Amino acid sequence: MSCTIEKVLADAKALVERLKEHDSAAEALIEQTTALNKRVEAMKQYQEDIQELNEVARHRPRSTLVMGIQQENRQIRHLQQENKELRTSLEEHQSALELIMSKYREQMFRLLMASKKDDLMMITKLKEQHSKELQVHVDKINEMATVMRKAIEIDEQRLFKEQERIVQLEEELSENTSLSGLVTNANLSMRKS
Repeated sequence: MSCTIEKVLADAKALVERLKEHDSAAEALIEQTTALNKRVEAMKQYQEDIQELNEVARHRPRSTLVMGIQQENRQIRHLQQENKELRTSLEEHQSALELIMSKYREQMFRLLMASKKDDLMMITKLKEQHSKELQVHVDKINEMATVMRKAIEIDEQRLFKEQERIVQLEEELSENTSLSGLVTNANLSMRKS
């Protein structure tokens, strides 16, 4: 009987060892299942993100996005050239205004010198006439300068917005390219699993 008890104890011990092994194997399977579940969730999230990005890009192919960016770059260069021309024109008008003002001062000085000799009434009349003509020219030049400044501001704002849009499109394009690479890698790793 002692042999049987020893045998029972040995068998029980072996069963306990087997149960421990099965328990370890079960825990390992649970960990693997949890990891796989997390990977599946990540892939689902990734797919949703890709779909969202495709909707944002309006399912446009990469070549269309690149062509759009190139076209916007051309428009930006055109606007920059236009701004340069407007600035040059504004500088020319300002120098013309300065020339007119210097001529005006010169005329006024001559009139003042002549006033000592000529009739005061005649000088006053000439001054008024000259002042009115000069004021008309000054007003026109100021008006043109204001319009040009406003046009430059509008063009610069538009240029800034278009540059922001280009940066955004390039980032989206970059993200889209890197995301498609991730999808391919994830699909390969899932197939290997």
